[in-house]
Amino acid sequence: MAHAANLRSSRKRTTRLALGAGWGSAVALLLSYFAFRLHFKLATADLIELLVVLLVALRFGFWEATSSSLVAVACLDYFFAPPIFSFHVSDPQDWVALASFELTALIVSRLSIQLQNHMREAVLHRRNAEKLYELSRSILPLNPQESPGPQIAHLIGVNTGADTVAIFDSVVARLYAAGTRTEEAEELARNTYLANTNHNDHESHKWERVLRTGPNPIGAIALSGIDLNPLMADAIASLAATALERTHAFEKASRAEAARQSEQLRTAVLDALAHAFKTPLTVILTSTSGLIEMNDLNPTQTELVQLIDQHAIQLNALMTHLLRMAKLESSEIRLRREDLPVPQLVDETLAKCAEQLGGHSVQVCIPDQELAVFGDRELLATTITEFVSNAAKYSSAASTIVVSAQERDDRVVIAVHNEGSVIGPKERELIFERFYRSPATKHRASGSGIGLSVAKKTAEAHQGRVWVTSNRDAGTTFFLSLPAARRVHEAVSK
Repeated sequence: MAHAANLRSSRKRTTRLALGAGWGSAVALLLSYFAFRLHFKLATADLIELLVVLLVALRFGFWEATSSSLVAVACLDYFFAPPIFSFHVSDPQDWVALASFELTALIVSRLSIQLQNHMREAVLHRRNAEKLYELSRSILPLNPQESPGPQIAHLIGVNTGADTVAIFDSVVARLYAAGTRTEEAEELARNTYLANTNHNDHESHKWERVLRTGPNPIGAIALSGIDLNPLMADAIASLAATALERTHAFEKASRAEAARQSEQLRTAVLDALAHAFKTPLTVILTSTSGLIEMNDLNPTQTELVQLIDQHAIQLNALMTHLLRMAKLESSEIRLRREDLPVPQLVDETLAKCAEQLGGHSVQVCIPDQELAVFGDRELLATTITEFVSNAAKYSSAASTIVVSAQERDDRVVIAVHNEGSVIGPKERELIFERFYRSPATKHRASGSGIGLSVAKKTAEAHQGRVWVTSNRDAGTTFFLSLPAARRVHEAVSK
């Protein structure tokens, strides 16, 4: 197909050359004859023939004008240079005149062609600038209800006159095309992205560009059209890349907003459910406590009532976690900040959660007894309790749980270490998400998957963070990092 197009173009150029040369030669011959009949001098005839050559150059081109100038020289020699009616020149001055005419004709033809080319380029640049301006205006208000890729490809074709437009979007791994021969263009666009190189095919009028908005490519575009050029292709590629990146940013923002609204709705529902469950749970706990204290039940009944009481307590703790999570996520909770000596906070917390240790001994290692944080006592105690409770649930039988604290770079790091089940690398972030429980360990102990998410939110509310390290040799350690109290006070005083 490309060979056929080149053949047609070659034939067209040959026809144009023959037509221009023939027209110029005929006019030069006729004007020479009439000038001879009117008894013009050689100098006057030179000017007339030079005008003919200039007109041929302006209308057809340089080579057509060159052919016409050679015919004009022959006519001037034949009709005006003695001896007339022959191509012999006897006077050297006539040789100089004819040579000067030919040289002048060539120079004038060349200059006129250059001037025409500059004018065409100026007009082309202006038109291309107008096309690009219209393209940039039309790309901005894309319809958000439709896929952006087909819209961009269609608008490029309409506004630039491109015969074929194919865009490969690497972010979503999709091809979009508009125009004719789209399958070929789609393949070119995909290969251009994979090769990560631009390509120009002037003979076939095809242009391939890698789409970039930074150092990394985000796709590629393949264009074809006789009205295009490398500069135009570069500009179109830049606009297409900007449009794609813009749509990607909008899509990310939309997904983030949808996720935020969904999370708000879920938090509101959980908050409502937690409050709704609190009242019946309180009644159940009160009733079971009353039944146990009456001592009128047989052993089987007592065991069943204690089982109800145990699980009601777990449900009550779950509701408390949900309420705290909802308040933390909605930023409704107000932190009751105070200076908290870390050794005292750890001792008080361990005393309250002694029943949750399940027979495990606890070793406390806090070398600096002056270590302190500035935060909410209840929330921080809940976080430490969650770490200790998890350590007791998932550690090896009769192993020791180690609670330590130290200052690192103006931050207090509280760590709870245990030996037992290992948390895989992929799960070390997931376990802090709400309701997530590791498939490998969730059968070992009951739980809701909420406690660690509350711990994470608590740390974030205190401008801190939580994380975990775990391997088979060193065991598992949960960390809580908080700003040191003195550092907080220094920042406030400044």
